[in-house]
Formats: sequence, structure tokens, C-alpha cells
Amino acid sequence: MLPILCYGLILAAWILDLVTPQLFIAAILLNVPIALSSLALKKRFTVGLIVAAEIANLVAGYVNALHDRGQFDAIAVGDRLLLAASFLLVGYMAIKTQTLAREAGLSEGRAEQAQRERHLRLAIERVRESLNPELVRRSLLREAIALMGAQRGMLVPDVVGESDWYTLQVPGKQVVVRREALPAEVRSLLAKRIESAAPLDARDIVARYALETLSARYGIMAGFTSDEKPLRLLLVRDAAPWQREEARALQSFSERCANALSQAELFARNVEQATQISEQHRSLLERSAVIRDLVYALAHDLRTPLAAADVTMRQAQQDAYGALPAAYRDVLQASLRSNQEAQRLVETLLLIARYEAGEVSILREPLDLVAVATDVQAELEATAHEAGVVIRVTGSQTTILGDIHEIRRACMNLLANAVAASPRQTQIDVHIERTLNTARLIVEDHGYGVPPEERSALFARFGVGKRRRGSGTGLGLYVVRLIAEKHGGTATYEPSPTGGSRFCLTLPRNGAS
Repeated sequence: MLPILCYGLILAAWILDLVTPQLFIAAILLNVPIALSSLALKKRFTVGLIVAAEIANLVAGYVNALHDRGQFDAIAVGDRLLLAASFLLVGYMAIKTQTLAREAGLSEGRAEQAQRERHLRLAIERVRESLNPELVRRSLLREAIALMGAQRGMLVPDVVGESDWYTLQVPGKQVVVRREALPAEVRSLLAKRIESAAPLDARDIVARYALETLSARYGIMAGFTSDEKPLRLLLVRDAAPWQREEARALQSFSERCANALSQAELFARNVEQATQISEQHRSLLERSAVIRDLVYALAHDLRTPLAAADVTMRQAQQDAYGALPAAYRDVLQASLRSNQEAQRLVETLLLIARYEAGEVSILREPLDLVAVATDVQAELEATAHEAGVVIRVTGSQTTILGDIHEIRRACMNLLANAVAASPRQTQIDVHIERTLNTARLIVEDHGYGVPPEERSALFARFGVGKRRRGSGTGLGLYVVRLIAEKHGGTATYEPSPTGGSRFCLTLPRNGAS
């Protein structure tokens, strides 16, 4: 409209200039359309008007001179030149005004964009304040309505059939969760494939029916995905249609909210899994405690009959109940050894049960490792003799602080394993050595050794010791390790340079002499 008006004014001023005398310069009116062109904010349009005004001025001056018998008045010529200059000046001012107006508009636009970004950032921060998915959905809808200046809104996690959907109407500020079927018109609208946020087009019959159902004039919709679950956000208002910039803002808001909601859902799943793991762990601890108590009770109840049987068999061996046949003596001797093995197993189970229950012995008294090893050697002498093995104990007196029963048990387990793993006609060397701070009990046999692939599990519960030749339950070395660690020491293995195995029980001396 403005270009038609400006060019029309130029034409009118030119016609007026043509029909006036040479000294009556009506061409000054040509400055009016040039000045009006500043409203168009188009530099090319202003330049076109300047050119048209210059041509109109030149043609009108020439025609006026012809009317005056071809004589060019000097004053009229000077006025024409001044008019030509004024066209350029007014055009320059119009172009400059357009530039300043454009910059002012850009500056205002940037300010509005910065303000919009600030509001968007604050809205996202409020959405992220909670890690509860339910609270995030409610906050999402509330902040979307406030950010977009909507009157009502709804968030639908799933539009198939009946589902939980959220609705909020201003100024109530209260998000209501409904579980009911959406109106068919709204469900049809929300089920549409949405690539990005966009205002609803009233020309779309589905959108028009949905807006009529919601009693609203304008609507905008955004779709996003949270944890692979489609969500639809629909906002409506009556005040004014949404602009393109608002649609972009809603798209950015929905994308960030999708990330916030995904994080909240991930956190909720992790909490649920942690709770399940904690419950499973508690259940395992309860079952472990029950099993440990059963083992403890069973082993404890077996001690008395086994000890009584040991006493009875030893008395019978000494003819306390009369003379025994030679064949029966051999059977009695084998039964006595089996009973002793059962007693050692019971003691091992009791010790493990106490350690697993945290009942660690705090008894620490001076004891001589050489004396302990010699005592164990004497107890195993008959077993070693039958196996064709000789046990030799060497070393000088070495005193440590510990529980005599547990240290003796560790030494017994090491020597019993060595006897079981040694071929006939070989020797087991038990050597005690000491340093300023530690004492070491070394048991070295010349048996079959331990394959390299099995050594890492030697001291584990039910470790490879159970599979070694002549071994028993696989708990012996595990008990040795427990005793060593509870006394602040270590139990280690290394292959013997002459073949066989070397086990070392290292214990702190704790200032013992």
C-alpha cells in the first residue's frame, strides 16, 4: 500500500510541476514520498523514489523552459539544482532512519529473545527440582502454561484407551490427574504424528473440532518422548494466536523437559532396583544366619558324643574292658583315627561358624611356636607312621601372643594336609624362624605340589584343596587363613625348590620375647 501511495504522490507532484510556471517550483513536493519511504524499512524502495524524483524534476524543468519560449531562467535552474540536492539529502535521511529503526528492532528482538531464554531457563530449573517422575510431570505442565501464557493445558502420557492424564486450568494452579477416556476429538488430535511444536491450524477439521470441544479459540501442541514413551502437551487460550517464536520456545522447553523426565524415571528405577537388591541382600543374610546357626548347633552337639567315643575307644585299646583279639585291635585303631578326623572336622566347623558370626577370640597369651609344632607332631605321629612319613621340627624358641587353641588348629591343619599329600618314605620339615617383628612357621613337604592354575584358590572356602590328593573338606587351608588374619598375620603358599609344597604361617610377635 505504501509503495502505491508514494509513487502516486510523485506522479501528482510531477503533473503539478509540469503545469506551473518555470519560477514556481512545485517539485519540492517530491520530497514528501521520499520522506514517507522511511516507514517501509526498504532501502531499495527509497533509492527508487529518489531516482524517480530526480527524473521528474529534470523533465519538469525542461518542459517549463519550453513553455517560456525555450529560455532557461538562471534562478529556476538554480532552484532545480537545489531540489535535486534536497532529494538526495531527504533520501539519505530516510535510509539512515530505516537503518536505525532496523537496528532498534533487532536490539529489541534480542532483548525479547534474552528475556524469553531467561524465562525458559528458570522454568526448566523448576522442572528439574524434583527427581520424582510424578512431580516432574506436574511441574512440566504448570511451567508450560506459565511460560506460554496459556489458560488451560493437558499432558497425556498415552492416548491409547484410558490412561492417566494431567490437566491444569489457570488461575487454579492445581494440576489434576484424571483417569478417564479423553474426548474423541481431543484424542484424535493428540494421536497425530508431531515432528515439532506448532500452533493448531483452525483450517484443520480435527484441530477445529478439538478446540471447540475444549471451548478455546487457539491452541498449540508439542510432542516428545520420555524413556521411549510418547507424551503430548496441549495448551489453549482465547487471548491471541501463538506466534512462530513461541512455538520454537515450546519446542525447546519440551525437549529439555523430556531429558529431565527421563533422568527422573531413571533415578526412580535405580532406587527401585537398589531397594530390591537391599531386600535380596537382607534375605540372603537371614538365610546365611540360619545355615550358620544350624552348622554351629550341629557341630556343637556332635562334640560330646565324639569325645565320649574317643575316651571309650582309648580305654578299650588299653584293655580296660578286658583283653581284645588282635583283629579287633586293628579295627579299633582305624575307628579311633576316623573318630579323631570327625572331631577335627567338628572343631573346624565350630571355628568357621564363630568367625563368620563375628565371634573372634580376643585371647592373647604368650606361646612358643616350637612347642606348639612339637605337640602337633606328637599327636600326628601315629598317622604319619602309618602313612610312611617322617615329621621333623626344627627351630629355636619363638614366642608370640595368640590363642593357643587357634594357633594349634592352624598348625594341625597344615601338618595334616602335608601328611596326606606326601608319598611314602618322604619327610615333612617344620621350621620355625623369627625376625624382630614376625615369626614364621614353615611346613614343607615333598609331595605332589599344587598346579599353578589352582594356587590362587588354595586358601578360599571349599577351594582347590578339596580336590588335592588325599584332602578332605577343603576347609583346612581356609581356616588357616582365617586364623592368620585374625591374629594380624598371613598364610601363603609357594612351590618347594625340591618339589612339593611350602606353606608359611606368618604371625606378628607384638613385642613377645
